[in-house]
Order: sequence, then structure tokens, then C-alpha cells
Amino acid sequence: MNQELIKEAFPGIKILFDEPLRHFTFTKVGGNADALIFPKNTGEVKEIFSYAKKEGIPTTTLGNASNLIVRDGGIRGFVLMMTDMIEVKVEGTKIIADAGCELVNVTYLAKDHRLTGFEFACGIPGSIGGAVFMNAGAYGGEIKDVFESCEVLLSNGKIETWDIEKMDFSYRHSNAQDEGAVILSATFNLQPGVFEEIDAKMKELTELRVSKQPLEYPSCGSVFKRPEGFYTGALIQGAGLQGLTWGGAQVSEKHAGFIVNIDHATATDYEELIQHIIEVVYELSGVRLVPEVRIIGSELEK
Repeated sequence: MNQELIKEAFPGIKILFDEPLRHFTFTKVGGNADALIFPKNTGEVKEIFSYAKKEGIPTTTLGNASNLIVRDGGIRGFVLMMTDMIEVKVEGTKIIADAGCELVNVTYLAKDHRLTGFEFACGIPGSIGGAVFMNAGAYGGEIKDVFESCEVLLSNGKIETWDIEKMDFSYRHSNAQDEGAVILSATFNLQPGVFEEIDAKMKELTELRVSKQPLEYPSCGSVFKRPEGFYTGALIQGAGLQGLTWGGAQVSEKHAGFIVNIDHATATDYEELIQHIIEVVYELSGVRLVPEVRIIGSELEK
């Protein structure tokens, strides 16, 4: 990868070469990115993908790197962090937000404009793009409940607007995953509400999150999808795995559905512990847990 040529191609865009991704992931694990790029708008994203396609450079989009594990070998090619794409506006009962906007901030914007429906997401530490991509949810709500449309960049370089039918949302899934589409922005349709009621609900959910989740440690959030008819944390507790430490990673003593980085964990620690949990829980309960967290990147060369 010719760094000088890439700098010349994108003079106004922040680029970090051979950058450790552990500095950016919520787990604080992950190897280096060949080129970590921070586009500021849709035009720059399209420009980057067009250049990468022409030069045969693989491209990966991370959003804000919350609900994922980057392997210790890092990621080759271009890696896009969308955290500088943060334009957001309110039009009546609609909120239009760029992919890099923090979901939490958008829920507070909704509250400030006395719009209800987004309270469920007030504690989800992801970006708008990532939340739409995976149909994020909590406390009985999901993105699909407030979603109207989104702007996506397809692998052929086209930008399209997808409605809720095209997104085909299901539990922690959207058609954007199947199509490899990059979320650029999203429009949400909310309802007029009473400020005091919205505020009270958000405070209640925030207190619940603080009391139940291990926010004092780096983590990727909820590791596994909830199996139908079961609670993930209870299954892991029942298997005697809560508190289990694997390298620097640990099944949280506060909430067994979380794996926390307690002592300079590696992505390999996370992956091996996840696989161990899956095997033990399946052996004891017959339920096969499925990871919710995305695991991407290369293995560390030995």
C-alpha cells in the first residue's frame, strides 16, 4: 500500500496508517488497520469506495466499533470509521441522522424535541449506522419500530434509499448484512410525546442498565443472541461459567451475557472463551448459543 499516493488521493480526509484498532474498539482488542480512514460525509465515503475498487483494495466499515471483535491480526486494506459523519436534523416528527451519530445522542435529541418511541435505545452504545445494520434493540424495543428509511451504498457504487420492506428486519438482522450494504444515514419516524414522561422512561432504563451491566470494563456489549424461550445469562450461569477468566477476558460477574476485558485481553482470548461457552452450554442444556457480536479481521500470524 503506497501511503503517499493514498494521502494525495484524499487530501482532506483523516487517515491513520498501520493503526492499532484496539485504540478504537469498545473491547480494547484488535490488531492494526493498514489504513484507518475517517470520512466526514456521503461524498467522501463514495470517493473512498470508488478508489478502493479501482485499485483492488479491500474495504471494511466499522461504524464506531462497538458491537464487534477485531482479530489480533488486524484488517487489511481500507478500514472506515464513520465517527466523523455526525450531521443530524429534526423535521417535525422525523429525525434524519448520519451513520456516525451516536445512537444515545439521537435518543436525547428526540427527548429534547418531545418525540417518543426512541427511549428503548437510550443506553445502546452504538452508532446509527451500526444500529440500523443489526436492528439493535433493548428493553422491548428495536430499531425497526422507529425506522422509516435509510441511505445505503452498494458494492457496485450506487447509492439507494431503502424503506423498511427492503431492509427486511428480523432479530439483530437486516438485509443490509446480506447485501453488504454500507449505511450512510437513516430517517426515523417518532410520535409527539410528553417531555416529563419521556425523560422519566429514559432515566428508568439508564438506571437499569447501570445496575445490571458491567460498564466499568471494556466489552462488546451483549455477546450472544437471545435464544427463543431462554435467557442467555441464565444459561451461562447454569453452566457454571459466570466469572470464568480466559487469558485477560472474563465472563462478567455482574451479567453473564457479557464478556469483559479485565486484564489486557486479546481477541483470541475473546474468541476462545466464546467458543468454550457455546460448547459447554450446548452440552449441558442442548441450547446452542449464537454470537450477536461481529468477529472480523485476520488471525495473528504465528
